[in-house]
Amino acid sequence: MTLTPDSTPETAPLARAIGPWQATALNVTLIVGAGVFGVIPAMLGILPGPYALLGWLAAGLLIFFDGLIWSELGAALPGSGGSYHFLLESYGKERWGRLFAFLFIWQFIISGPLELASGLAAVSQFSRKIDPAFEEFDKDHTQTFTWELQKGKELKIAFGPSQLIGFGVGLAIIALLWRNISSLGRMTITFWLGVLATIAWILIEGWTRFDPTIAFDFSGAATQRPDLFANLGPAMVFAMYSYLGYYNVCYIGDEVRDPGKTIPRSILASVLIVVVLFVGVHLAILGTVPWQEVSKDEPNLPALFMSKIHAPWAGVLVTALLIWCVFGSAFAGLLGYSRIPYGAARQGHFFSVFAAVHPKHRIPHVSLLLVGGLMLFWSWFDLGVIINALIVTRILEQFVAQVLGVMLLRRHQPDLVRPYRIWLYPLPCFLALAGWLYMYLSADPLYIVLGLVTMASGIVAFLIWSKQTGGWPFGVGASVGA
Repeated sequence: MTLTPDSTPETAPLARAIGPWQATALNVTLIVGAGVFGVIPAMLGILPGPYALLGWLAAGLLIFFDGLIWSELGAALPGSGGSYHFLLESYGKERWGRLFAFLFIWQFIISGPLELASGLAAVSQFSRKIDPAFEEFDKDHTQTFTWELQKGKELKIAFGPSQLIGFGVGLAIIALLWRNISSLGRMTITFWLGVLATIAWILIEGWTRFDPTIAFDFSGAATQRPDLFANLGPAMVFAMYSYLGYYNVCYIGDEVRDPGKTIPRSILASVLIVVVLFVGVHLAILGTVPWQEVSKDEPNLPALFMSKIHAPWAGVLVTALLIWCVFGSAFAGLLGYSRIPYGAARQGHFFSVFAAVHPKHRIPHVSLLLVGGLMLFWSWFDLGVIINALIVTRILEQFVAQVLGVMLLRRHQPDLVRPYRIWLYPLPCFLALAGWLYMYLSADPLYIVLGLVTMASGIVAFLIWSKQTGGWPFGVGASVGA
């Protein structure tokens, strides 16, 4: 590479080497993981039988509308940072944009570790099916603390052998990241090949044995008469958890070739692929295993599925594959997520302590310890609690803020070059906004309160930080650090 006299390796622009195929593959591989298997039993507990498919389809429709918003923002503002970058630009870099970008990072310190902790909680669940003796041992030695939030709604924290396995996996990940790792790319590919092989195995086994009379058996579900309006939102939360990542290409916009075309195409293609894939996985499993046999607390649906088809050895094998895949996902996730507070602090939009770099290992160790420590803390909670808290906490500060942001950007910067424009604008914006607010208001009051407390504390922290730095609303401009 040849640098101009005014460019150095630190200031030279990143190479735009990611085309539409690579961008789509990036999105899909980051979406597809073990999460889909962990949420199916929970969705069946909310919408019984074939009604659970509505959760996947409604959430799929929402990410389509939301994907149009990400597409316009990503094509018009193809820089690194994703939501952080979009919110800063949409609401004004020197005023409200500083607040919204700060709030995104602030809520991310909660929701990011929650997302990573969901993987550790899944490891805990899957590990119970490795051996029947261990499953019994875990049951006998697990202490669960339960708080009833309202009728039928509980908050659970458990301490036991399986939770220790998840916690130990988290500690191992932090230890591995406490150094420079040059082989990360090869390790990540190995992890994702494992999860893709696992899903392919389940799809082949399920669809070669698919029985529509089992998959679409409404007999038991009809007698339960689910309240679709009230229950669809909570079911969508679990489906949305599995869909998260359809917009990941926006976080590396500086490295995308022809971003005006590549980003929208990859986002919309990713939405279509994952909706079809996850509906396919759902039907493949529940077209073989009757939904009436699946408890809402089933810890390892793939093991139940494979054991029914073959023998217990198949359940153990698929469990080992899933744990391997979750380890890889959490490993790559913590690596990237620990850099988000660090990057914002380096640019002067967050507390400067997070910009610290370890003198020996050259890693953002303060940010890594914060995100990793919170990941370990949340890993003791019930997987359903983690998923609900994760999604609800993000809705206002990220997804709703972006829906309003794309409309503000059109109003205040009408001459901004927009290689892609939202189809039938502003209708998809209103539909996406309605979908996100419906999910938000359908959540348990505890999670809504958690989201509001996160936002309120973020505003207070922003005011303290702005006062220290002399930035808006207490001064003009923004100084780096605090």
